[in-house]
Amino acid sequence: MTRMVQCVKLGRLLPGLAAPPASDDLGRRIYENVSQEAWNMWLQQATILINHYGLNTLDPDAVGFLKEQMEEFFFGEGAAMPEGWTPQAAPGKGGGKGGPRGK
Repeated sequence: MTRMVQCVKLGRLLPGLAAPPASDDLGRRIYENVSQEAWNMWLQQATILINHYGLNTLDPDAVGFLKEQMEEFFFGEGAAMPEGWTPQAAPGKGGGKGGPRGK
């Protein structure tokens, strides 16, 4: 049976992660409070950060920066997505726009 969580990012009951993403307190908090859907959003955000800043994920400073960004993404002020928000479609995947529906 799928484990469900009340997702702090998306504000609704959704399937959770199969396992904690890390063995520390942040990994435990994410496992208990973040849906798989929101985790997938974070992976896209992390990729953007890594590429934009040219981060080396073997560098402890880069890992620390990504953990700070991850905590803010899920648990920081305004971390919940606005009501009616939908992710922006990738180019060539329907051409939808992010942001509130109907605007």
